[in-house]
Amino acid sequence: MSYIAMNRFKVRQGSEADFETVWKERESRLTELKGFREFRLLKGPEGEGYRLYSSHVIWDSREDFEAWTKSEQFRDAHKNAGNAKTQYALMGHPQFEGFDTILQES
Repeated sequence: MSYIAMNRFKVRQGSEADFETVWKERESRLTELKGFREFRLLKGPEGEGYRLYSSHVIWDSREDFEAWTKSEQFRDAHKNAGNAKTQYALMGHPQFEGFDTILQES
């Protein structure tokens, strides 16, 4: 049916705008890849000293997602992931979660 790839980010309070700007200004190139359906950056609840965010990408299949992770587009999209502004904003590494869809209603 589909595969959903998510990364959860704990962003330090006060760094939300910088984190969001990095995402808005990035060169995504997701639309160039087979199987890409949709991307969303989600802003979640506050925790102790952080705000939770999640990137949420829907792919046609797990195989399409895995092809993305090995692509030139993936390398380009992540080339600035280690910059100082991004690293300061994050509290730890992103947490990846991947899900195979087993039921879908529209």
